[in-house]
Amino acid sequence: MHHQDQDKKLNQDGLEPSNPPVGHTPGEEYSLDDILAEFGGGTGRPRAVPTDWDQSGPDLPWPEAPKRPHPEGKLVAFPGTVPPEESEDEEDAGDPDLSSPSGDEPEEDPAEDTPEEDADEPEAEEDQKVIAFPEEESVLSAFLKDIGKKADNYADRMFEEDEAVDREEVRRLEKLIPGTDQEEPPPEQEPFRLRLPRRKEVPPPDASPQKLAQRYGKGLKGMAVRCWLLVLLFLLALVQALAPILGPLVGLSWLPPLDTASAQAWICTGLLGAGALLSLDVILVGIIRGFQLKFGMDTLAALACLFTLADSVQLALSPQPENRLPYALACLAGLYFQLRGRYHKQLASRLSCRTAAASSHPYRVTLDEGKWSGRDTFVKWQGTAQGFGSQIQADDGAQRIFRRFCPLLFTADVVLALLASLGTGNPQRLLWTLSALFTATAAFGGGIAYGRSFHKSARRLAQSGAALAGWPGIARAGRGDRVLITDTDLFPPGHVELNGYKVLGSFPAERVVAYTATLIVDSGSGLGRLFHDYLRSMGGLLRRAERLTCYEGGLSANIRGDQVLVGSAAFMNLMEIPLPQGLNVKNAVFCAIDGQLAGIFALNYTLHDTVFPAVEELLLEKVGPVLATRDFNLIPAMLQQRFKLAADKMDFPPVERRRELSDPEQPHSDTLTALLCREGLLPFAESVAAARRLGIAARLGAVICCAGSTLGLILAAYLTSIGAYTSLSTLSLLVYLLTWLAPVWFLSDWSHRF
Repeated sequence: MHHQDQDKKLNQDGLEPSNPPVGHTPGEEYSLDDILAEFGGGTGRPRAVPTDWDQSGPDLPWPEAPKRPHPEGKLVAFPGTVPPEESEDEEDAGDPDLSSPSGDEPEEDPAEDTPEEDADEPEAEEDQKVIAFPEEESVLSAFLKDIGKKADNYADRMFEEDEAVDREEVRRLEKLIPGTDQEEPPPEQEPFRLRLPRRKEVPPPDASPQKLAQRYGKGLKGMAVRCWLLVLLFLLALVQALAPILGPLVGLSWLPPLDTASAQAWICTGLLGAGALLSLDVILVGIIRGFQLKFGMDTLAALACLFTLADSVQLALSPQPENRLPYALACLAGLYFQLRGRYHKQLASRLSCRTAAASSHPYRVTLDEGKWSGRDTFVKWQGTAQGFGSQIQADDGAQRIFRRFCPLLFTADVVLALLASLGTGNPQRLLWTLSALFTATAAFGGGIAYGRSFHKSARRLAQSGAALAGWPGIARAGRGDRVLITDTDLFPPGHVELNGYKVLGSFPAERVVAYTATLIVDSGSGLGRLFHDYLRSMGGLLRRAERLTCYEGGLSANIRGDQVLVGSAAFMNLMEIPLPQGLNVKNAVFCAIDGQLAGIFALNYTLHDTVFPAVEELLLEKVGPVLATRDFNLIPAMLQQRFKLAADKMDFPPVERRRELSDPEQPHSDTLTALLCREGLLPFAESVAAARRLGIAARLGAVICCAGSTLGLILAAYLTSIGAYTSLSTLSLLVYLLTWLAPVWFLSDWSHRF
């Protein structure tokens, strides 16, 4: 206090040192020159003072510059001051700017040779005392110095923050809090491209799966019988085509009058006519599609059959028939594959509708755009079968491709047929060229590219309780590469059991169980049903929780004024709740009330055997699982260590994001991918894998058919233009069409093998 009062007095009254300078009157205020002369260099000579210095405040003593030892033992004065023990003649030697690195005296500049003794010239004396301002630095040098200063400041702050962090606390948090995955930034939008808007098709009217199953079930047995009859007709036509080749080898030949060209033409006409009657529905649907400008392979097959019948009749009625057979053999094969594909598709639709009708509240599988990390994600949620009947009746993917490509084939067939017949001066070849071109372009795989693949997939999915919802959902399935997995997907009801519990302290058992069940049920955890059923068996009731908060590993809420914590052992350690010594419970739920451990509930998790193949199917299809679990025990470390599940290949969002992804009230896509009638991960994973594979098989099969038809069109147009009957025989055309059928057939077998 004494020093503070003295300082205050000095600030108010001015500084009055014990040894005032010579010529100063006591009580008179000191000027700046006096102060500098007293504390600066020990002389009263005037000094250069910046003109912009604020002298409105009280005059304070000039701080003395710190003194450092010179390499040669000399004291270097602060620029602008003179040490008291140095003489005035040695002032220039103390200037670091004027001294040489070796410590020698700098050479005397003759331009500054001003006698120091001349006190009558104040300007010379002032120039001698003022240190020249350093030259202006370059822009680059100033920039580099500025960057260096910023880097040094950042490094100093970095080390300060590093020293301030409690490393033991960081290790403790890393050990107790499970690691989570962060979402990637959304992908950049593609540049705008002008596209014509697609014409939206009117979807078929929606109907219940039960009614559709009955509708699709009609006529299936008759269709199967007709397919076998077509096979019989095909074998007879095959014998007719092979007889001229194999007859001489085995000593068999046609007997008169069957050995004539007219008779052979009439046989072809009869076989093909019978086949047309057996597959009349295919022919009618194909013709109707043509009039609706929705051409398909069935349209080309129907026209090929009609032109071949007309060519057979013309050949049979010709007075001098040509030595060739009509293309009845290839047309019968084409009608069989069209009818077989129609049978497969109708059977698959019926099977899917029956599976979808098995539950009044099935799970809906949809592909939501940008659901997780900007990626399209498959989501399973409970709902109804609305929209399933409309989508199952829509055109399939192969038919949609054919609707764009087959009109071109139809136009090319007609134009090239006219050029090959009328253009070459052979109008009598018109029906033959039309028959050859349409038969060559009516690919056998057009009927089974989607129908057989759909049937194979539907039959496998029906065993696990899943049903694909037609092509609209299958078409979008190829864009999804993530799938949300919730608590009930991994552990459906009945696969988590309560092995027992222990109440600690003086808390009532019903109160501890009620508090624990309340927080778990309100959080939406998969353990909610288990704890709620156990509470009801005790005769207890759920409480009303306030300010429920979810953390990584646990929950907290206020119930009737009590602060309740429910979570795992790691969560209790994080909240500094002391646990019993020697506790060895791998999977348990702990409850703490007002900072005191109140109960321990031991759980037994049983992972179903179907979870492993389901996860493997998703990973093989390059669909990454995303754990959207609400059970604080279901973390990747627990799944990998205890159940050896490939949790390292799964995404684990933060707790807030997991609750958003598993929210039952969140919006979903209107396009349905599949319906699930059973719990568990296997139906979900199989429906996703089947939808993706079926989409690939249908599209690729349709492309293969279009490629084969195009090449067949070119070859047939060339051979008909030169009249090469032998090269374009019915057997040659059959072999060509069967060759292009093989990859489509293999694709239909690949679609359900996952």
